[in-house]
Amino acid sequence: MNSNSVYQPILKFMTWLYNLSISLYSLLIHTTALFNPKARFFVNGRKNWQENLRNKIEPGARYLWFHCASLGEFEQGRPVIEEIKNQMPDYKIVLTFFSPSGYEIRKNYALADLIAYLPFDTARNAKTFLTLVKPEKVFFIKYEFWFHYIEELKKRNIPLFLISAIFRENQPFFKKSPWGKWYRKMLFQFNHFFIQNEDSAQLLTKIDINNFTVSGDTRFDRVAAIASSSKLLPIVDKFKGNSQLVIAGSTWKPDEELLAAFINQTDNIKFIIAPHEVSASNINRIQQLLKKPSILFSKLTETEIEKYDVLIIDSIGILSSLYRYGNLAYIGGGFGVGIHNILEAATFGLPVVFGPNYQKFKEAVELIHLKGAFSISDDKQLEAAISRLLKDKTTLKNCSEVCSNYVKNNTGATQVIIKKVFNKS
Repeated sequence: MNSNSVYQPILKFMTWLYNLSISLYSLLIHTTALFNPKARFFVNGRKNWQENLRNKIEPGARYLWFHCASLGEFEQGRPVIEEIKNQMPDYKIVLTFFSPSGYEIRKNYALADLIAYLPFDTARNAKTFLTLVKPEKVFFIKYEFWFHYIEELKKRNIPLFLISAIFRENQPFFKKSPWGKWYRKMLFQFNHFFIQNEDSAQLLTKIDINNFTVSGDTRFDRVAAIASSSKLLPIVDKFKGNSQLVIAGSTWKPDEELLAAFINQTDNIKFIIAPHEVSASNINRIQQLLKKPSILFSKLTETEIEKYDVLIIDSIGILSSLYRYGNLAYIGGGFGVGIHNILEAATFGLPVVFGPNYQKFKEAVELIHLKGAFSISDDKQLEAAISRLLKDKTTLKNCSEVCSNYVKNNTGATQVIIKKVFNKS
């Protein structure tokens, strides 16, 4: 008896466990939706999905399907979508999200022809979805691995690509357990992997997967495009005046408490705080922390603008354009599950400071090594990092060049993907 025949019953059992977990998750999320708004979006967004698809799919059209978990993964897929639309406008794009935090923000994204939630990963849903959409090619982004969709795509010989992928040794694919073997089987269904780094390449090679290209991270292409098309905000320029400006982006409560303590004891520096949560109650809480004169962006006018030391952004969508006016950026999230996007600041040549939880973010680790980024754990380290950078013009200039060059040197992943997938010369 060969090893494959021994493993078949085990793999079937693993599939049964997976299906059970999907059913239990569905039950849990439907129950949670009774009192949790995000879960309610998750459930309501998937209601009548078959009928919605039938009404929106254009018969005979050539569709490409992009799937991402949430907003961050969308930003990685976005450069590829936009380059396809630029070079091959005849294709139509189906864009699906798993999470409401992605779908609700990008449900009106202009370059996707159809935007929807991904139906739960069951064998029936996968068959129905693919029968309705009939995609010519499929792109999953970074971490997305859905067993039944992957199996059904393979059965139908529809090419499947994983883009901006990154693999780590602690992922189940690389375990010797039956669960690891079951997960690993999914990887062999992909036509090609576009991976971010050599570490991922080595891990794939160890399990006999060689259909990959080390193309880098498409987010670099995205932030470079953001920098070239960022909005001019003359009123922000006037707010800054001749002062040095620190921009704190995507901050959370622990970040804001540290920053407020620093701001309250600092003179001759202007600050912009763009919190992750822009509710009125959270904005009010931040204002209460500050002893320096502050004003909301929505209330900012040309009159007496110079008397304010802190500008609080009480809207979304302008953070990436604000960075062009800064000398230094503080990026939030590092005292929680992980830091937010540091590349949007780095592309403008802003040295970046953030909290201690950054290890899962390749760009943060590399920029710290290059001395363009700095991690802090408390108020003293925050004060030391910001003061050192702003007081020493040579250090600030060197760090700025490190950050802008880092982004420039890592662009190009999108073109690598387009050339490989579409046989472009």
